[in-house]
Amino acid sequence: MNPLGLILDPVFEAHDTGPGHPERPARLQAVRQAITRSGFEDGVRVVELESADDALLELVHEGGHIARVEEACRRRETSIDSMDTAICSESARIARLAAGSLAALCRGVARGELRRGFAAVRPPGHHAERDLAMGFCLFNNVAVAARYLRESEGVGRVMIVDWDVHHGNGTQHIFETDPDVFFFSVHQSPLYPGTGARGETGRDAGQGATLNCPLSPGAGDEEFLATLRDELVPAAERFRPEFVLISAGFDAHLADPLGGLEVSTEAYVEATRIVCDVADRWAGGRVVSTLEGGYDLDALAESVVAHLRVLLDPD
Repeated sequence: MNPLGLILDPVFEAHDTGPGHPERPARLQAVRQAITRSGFEDGVRVVELESADDALLELVHEGGHIARVEEACRRRETSIDSMDTAICSESARIARLAAGSLAALCRGVARGELRRGFAAVRPPGHHAERDLAMGFCLFNNVAVAARYLRESEGVGRVMIVDWDVHHGNGTQHIFETDPDVFFFSVHQSPLYPGTGARGETGRDAGQGATLNCPLSPGAGDEEFLATLRDELVPAAERFRPEFVLISAGFDAHLADPLGGLEVSTEAYVEATRIVCDVADRWAGGRVVSTLEGGYDLDALAESVVAHLRVLLDPD
């Protein structure tokens, strides 16, 4: 059986967001330590990092945006486009590694060299728009991967499942006119960034290829999992994806300080099983997950390890 591909490298901790910032290097330290302690060596292959060049990033981003991120880091600015999107001199380099390495992981799965995959990378990506950094995100990692799969690996239909507590506005907007990339999001509303209403279903040729399932503050496992069973699964049956990507934020966890949902670690286990089953039914089992949010270190580490266990063995 082919191994699970894993992106796990301390280089992503070099993206320094400064003291007190929730999207901090300690997030990845906690994840790396938890994965190491859990003994996942059997059945796992650590994938070599790759840096995204301009051509890869320009699949979803405007060239001017890429240049602005580079220039801001060269000038040692401490934020870009909004005060919460903190950067340092290394951030552009690290963000290129995050996007490029996720694409490389997807390539291995698409070509049958890897079974499934998980990318423990930062900065996260799903808030990044074509021409705007926001919400801790510089480049939209999962959007780059989806477009790469379609452009370079011959994948016809990609489904993105985003279960971060915050709506993935950037991912939705990048693909809202594309009928071949289905964007599904379950998230808290109201909450930053204020997008993701039920009525946002795509535009033009992409009408119907966006499905938002906003949950009210205080919603927990039952409501969270119901959206996956009752809405994602039928949508996947209609769309029949050839590859599934997960924007895996774990900040809907009941212990997380930035969200107001009450999702347990056990619910993430079941959510992962549901998405793996979708991938098994329609996409030849091809599913790759990438880290988005999650800001309580213990809850994040615990949830990632539980998520990985299911990716290794959904049964």
